[in-house]
Amino acid sequence: MWWAKFWPEYLVVLLVGLVNAPRWIWSTNATETHVPSPVKGRGWTLQRKLAAREKTRELWYHGYDHYMTYAFPMDELTPLSCSGQGPDWGNPKNIASNDVAGNFSLTLIDVIDTLVVLDDREGFELAVKNIINWVSFDVNTKPQVFETTIRVLGGLLSGHQFASQTGQTFHLPWYRGELLDMAHDLGKRLLPAFATPTGLPYARINLRHGIMKGETVETCTAGAGSLILEFATLSRLTGDDRFEKAAHKAFFALWNRKSDIGLVGNTINTFTGAWTSPVITGIGAGIDSFYEYALKWYILSGDIEFLDVWEEAYAAIMRYSRAADGFWYRTVNMNSGDVAYFTVDSLSAFWPGLQVLAGDVQSAIRLHLIYWNLWREHSGLPEVYDTNYKKATSHQYPLRPEFIESTWYLYRATRDPFYLDVGERVLFDLITRSKVDCGLAGIQDLRTNKRDDRMESFALSETLKYLYLLFDEENALNSDDSNYVFTTEGHILSLDKKNLKPVSAARRKLRPIDNHQCPAYKPFLRVTDRAGSGLVQGILHRPDAEYARSLVEVTPTVNDINMWSPNGWCERPRVDLYSYEVILSHNGKSVAEDISPSLLKLGVLSDGFVLQNITGIRCQIVRRLDGTGYDIRKVGHYPVRSGHVVYINDTSLFAALDAGQDTTKRTEVLLRFLADEDPMLQVQTGMHKEPSDLTDSLLVGYTSHFGGEVSAKPFSDGRASRFARQGGVVVHRDSENTQGCRPYQHSYPDSVLLVHRGGCTFLEKLLYARAASAAGVLVISDDNAAINPTANKDEIEVAGDLSNVALVLLPLTAGEVVVDMLNYAEQGGLGQVRMLVEDDGVDTGHIPVTPKDPNRILYINGHPLQNTRLLV
Repeated sequence: MWWAKFWPEYLVVLLVGLVNAPRWIWSTNATETHVPSPVKGRGWTLQRKLAAREKTRELWYHGYDHYMTYAFPMDELTPLSCSGQGPDWGNPKNIASNDVAGNFSLTLIDVIDTLVVLDDREGFELAVKNIINWVSFDVNTKPQVFETTIRVLGGLLSGHQFASQTGQTFHLPWYRGELLDMAHDLGKRLLPAFATPTGLPYARINLRHGIMKGETVETCTAGAGSLILEFATLSRLTGDDRFEKAAHKAFFALWNRKSDIGLVGNTINTFTGAWTSPVITGIGAGIDSFYEYALKWYILSGDIEFLDVWEEAYAAIMRYSRAADGFWYRTVNMNSGDVAYFTVDSLSAFWPGLQVLAGDVQSAIRLHLIYWNLWREHSGLPEVYDTNYKKATSHQYPLRPEFIESTWYLYRATRDPFYLDVGERVLFDLITRSKVDCGLAGIQDLRTNKRDDRMESFALSETLKYLYLLFDEENALNSDDSNYVFTTEGHILSLDKKNLKPVSAARRKLRPIDNHQCPAYKPFLRVTDRAGSGLVQGILHRPDAEYARSLVEVTPTVNDINMWSPNGWCERPRVDLYSYEVILSHNGKSVAEDISPSLLKLGVLSDGFVLQNITGIRCQIVRRLDGTGYDIRKVGHYPVRSGHVVYINDTSLFAALDAGQDTTKRTEVLLRFLADEDPMLQVQTGMHKEPSDLTDSLLVGYTSHFGGEVSAKPFSDGRASRFARQGGVVVHRDSENTQGCRPYQHSYPDSVLLVHRGGCTFLEKLLYARAASAAGVLVISDDNAAINPTANKDEIEVAGDLSNVALVLLPLTAGEVVVDMLNYAEQGGLGQVRMLVEDDGVDTGHIPVTPKDPNRILYINGHPLQNTRLLV
C-alpha cells in the first residue's frame, strides 16, 4: 500500500496526538463549558455530578472486574499483559514489587471498603467471602511493615467494622469476625519487627520466619511512625494491647528525637536512634504520613498527646519548610531549617487535605493551586518537580491519589465548584491516558504516555474512591460528623464509645479543652462598589490564583483569560509568619535570655503558667487557625498546650509603658462623626436606620503610642493637629485598598482614611496614609477590645517624623457605625462625612461602649495572644 513506507512518520504523529489529546480536548471543553460563576455553580447541576459519578464508578469496576478476572488471587493486575503478579520470587532485592506484594491477594483486601463507598453490598459480601476463603498470611514473603499495615491490616479492619456493625447496610448476619481474626494473625506476624533497642521497627519482615539475618536497620519516618491508626485500632477491637503499645512507642521514639527547632528527619537507624545523612525533612516521601497520623489518631481516639505533636510539628513545618510566599513547601535541613532541595514530590500533594482537616483552609487552597497547575500542564502529576528550574525531573504517574484526595477535602470545606472542575479534568485524563483493555495502567512517562504494566492497588482503594466521593453529594460519608478517619491508604476506621479510653480526672483538670472545632471557611470577597459591598467569588478569582500559575509557568488558557479583569491586579503574596520566637522585656529593649528562670519568676500552675517577671523569658508565638490572633505555645522551656493559660503578673510591664509615654497624650479620644442630611434623598435610598444614627454619632477611639497628638487644643508651639482641625476632617475610604496595606492611587490631603485591621502593621497603614497626604488613619478593629496600637522603636525611627499624622483604633461596633454613615453618604442620602475631635476629656457615660474584658489579654505588636490573661 502506498502509505506503508510512511508508517513511522504516521506513528509519531499518532503518538503526539495521543499525548496531547487530553490537553487539546480539555482546552476546548473548558472554553465552552467552564464559565466562571460561583453563584450559579458554573453549570454543575445535580445531573452533571451524577454523570461524573457514574463515569467514575464505571472506571473503578473496569479496573476491579479485570483484576478479579485475570489476576485474583494474586496481588496485582498487570493490565497490559492481562494477567496477575505477586512477589518477584526470582529477585528478592526487587523492593519495588516485594515491599507491596506479599502473596496475600493485596488488591482485593485493599479495595474492600471502596465497595462500601460505591454502595455495592453484594460485591462487598462476595469480597469478604473471597478473602476468608483464599487469603493466608503464613507465606514465605518479606513485605514492608508499613505497606502491609496500611494496605492489608487497614483493609481487614475496615472490612470487619462494616461487616460486623449492625443497623447499617453492609452488616453480614453470617459473619463471625473472620477478618478481625486474620488481622490479629497478621499483627502478630508483624510484631517481631519492633524488637529493637529503640522500639523503632525494622522496615521489612518475613511473614513466616520473622526478621531475616542481615536485614537493614535503616527505616524512614513515615514507615516507622505511621502505624498507630491500624495497630491501635487492632488493639482496641481485640483487647490485645501489644499492638497499640508498640506503635505508640515507635511514634514517640521518632518525635522525642526531633531537632531543637521541632523537625524530625527522613531516615533513622532503628538500633541507635541516630538520624541518617542527609538530615533533611519536608512534607513528602519518607515522612508525609507521620504528620497525618498524629492528627488523625487524635481525631479518632481523642488522645491529646497526638494533638500536641501535630500542633508543634505543624508550626515547625510552616515556619521552616513553607516558602515566604506561602505556596511552596521545600525540603529543609532538620537542624537549621535551611533549604536543602528545591524539588517537590507528588506524595506531598496530600498536605492540602491534611491542612483542611486541621482547619487551615487558606493555606490548603494555595498549595493545592500549585498541584492543580502541575496537573493541567502534564495531564497527570509528575513524581518529582524542580521548583527552581520549573521542570519535572521524574515523569512517572502511577495513578497516585494524593492530589484528588486534597481536592475532595477542599470541596467539602469550601463547596466551590472549581474543585468539581478539577475532579472532572482528573477523571477525563485517567480515562484517556490510563484506561486499557484489561484495566488501568500507571503512566511511566507523562510526556509520551508510555504505560506501565502495573495497576497499583491504591488506584482503586484511594484515587477513584476520593474521586467518587467528590461527585457523590448524597454519600453518607460526606455528611458523617463522627470521629471516622481515612487512613493514609484511604481505609475507613472508626471507634465507638466502648473502644475509647476515658480521660482521667487529673488530665481533664490540667487540660480543659477536649473538643477542638475548626474555623469556617471564609470565601474570597471582592469589593465591587464604593459603598463597600462585595461579591463572594470562587477560588480562581483570588488575586493569588494567577500567582500559582506563574510559579509553574503554565500558559494561560482561555478560561484563565476570562477570569482577568481590567481593574484587577497580579499579587505577589506575602504571608505572615506562622510562628516566631521573642524574648520578652518590660521596656521593649533587647535583653539577654534567662535560660533557666526560677519558679518565682515563671511558675507552673494546674491550668498553665504564671509570669511574675517577663524579662528574658523566651516565648514561641503561633498563629491561631481561627484567625483571631496568636497563642503562646512555649514559655521558657515549658510547652504550652491547648487549654493552658499563661497569666501575666508583672507590674513593671505597665509601669515601664507609662514612663516611656508622653503623659499629656490621651490614650482614649472622643470622636464625633457628622454629615449633612438630605431628607428627599433619604426616602429614595430606603435606609432603615434612624436619621440621628447616620448624621451625628459620638464614639470612643484609642490612640496609638506612635504618631502625632490627637487633640483639638493647639500644641505648645502654636501649631494645630491636622487630625483634629477645627470644623472637622473629611473621612474617606478606598474600596481598592480596604486594609490600607499598599500605596494609594489617589491623594487625600488633610483627610482621614478609614481602613480595616489586618494585612500589615499599624505603622505601615499610617505610612501609606502619610504618603497619600492624609492627616491620619482610622483603623476598624476586628473585635471590641480596647487597645492602643504600638510599634517597635527601631521601626518608628526608620519611619521618620510622624508628628503630622495620627492613628486611632475604633472598636468593631464603633467602626460599623462609621461604615453605615459612609454607605449612606455614598448612596446619596448624606453629604460628606466629617470627623471632629472633642476638646473635653473622654466622657463615655452616655455612649454605649462595650466594657473591657475582665480577662484582659496581652498584645504584641498589635497581635492578641489569646491564651494569655493579664492579672495586673
